[in-house]
Amino acid sequence: MSGEEHFRKLERAYLRAPTNEYYQPSICVAEGEAEIVVPVRPEFFHAAGAIHGSVYFKVLDDAAFFAANSLVSDCLVLTASFNLNLLRPVSAGELRATGRVVSASRRVIVAEADAVGPDGKLAARGTGTFMRSEIPLAPEIGYA
Repeated sequence: MSGEEHFRKLERAYLRAPTNEYYQPSICVAEGEAEIVVPVRPEFFHAAGAIHGSVYFKVLDDAAFFAANSLVSDCLVLTASFNLNLLRPVSAGELRATGRVVSASRRVIVAEADAVGPDGKLAARGTGTFMRSEIPLAPEIGYA
């Protein structure tokens, strides 16, 4: 299977995940990279009128995760740990997270992601450690 076919299958699997019916994201996967874009909606807001930290976590983890999984074509990777820095509030437009692999070995992949708001300013940053799982990439998980 070509890298491009693997990337498109990862994108389709992501978009089929039930949680994404709520967030309505878009995704683009390339080798060692991924971008997630989520339209900001008031349903994501905390009491102070900006998106809740859980939304930042989701887009950052997803972007870093798919950057990591772009390098693994036989199984899902799993997030083993993820560190998050929230830097500025976002309350309109889109939240765009770009993930990239910074280190990869046979067992562990480290990827980071930055999230920006509609003004292009850095809103959050995350770094994750990902490991191969025993879950095969197969149609049963939407990888088709």
